[in-house]
Amino acid sequence: MAEERTAGRSAAHRFPVSVKGVVLDPADRVLLLRNERDEWELPGGKLELGESPEVCLAREILEEASWPVTIAAILDSWVYHIAPGADVLIVTYGCELTTDRPPQVSHEHAEAALFSETEVPGLRMPDGYKRSIGEWFSRRRDHAPAT
Repeated sequence: MAEERTAGRSAAHRFPVSVKGVVLDPADRVLLLRNERDEWELPGGKLELGESPEVCLAREILEEASWPVTIAAILDSWVYHIAPGADVLIVTYGCELTTDRPPQVSHEHAEAALFSETEVPGLRMPDGYKRSIGEWFSRRRDHAPAT
């Protein structure tokens, strides 16, 4: 019994946390990156010890897409079961873009692309990412100035 508790604690300490950002360009398209599993994903990365989620996410988006951002709000969190024995806690944030230049994909991904809200449901990507993207679009609409 003690061995099981110790093994569980050891696994918990190795359970990675990944922070991901939903970033919209000026034309209200979301930035997505194609990964090695041929899935679209949000930019971001694993949280390092001693690093705040906001600092990690801003750094990762700059590294992966050359886009400077400010971190606005937590959108969602969920466990992504990638493969047997490979789970990651995903925490998503809405982000505000602070540039007008196009994204530039880094060596970490095969492709960077921008998608409209209506294109996202048909993309090959985890439902948790789709849910976070939908939430950020909804919050932006709810807080948009009346015209």
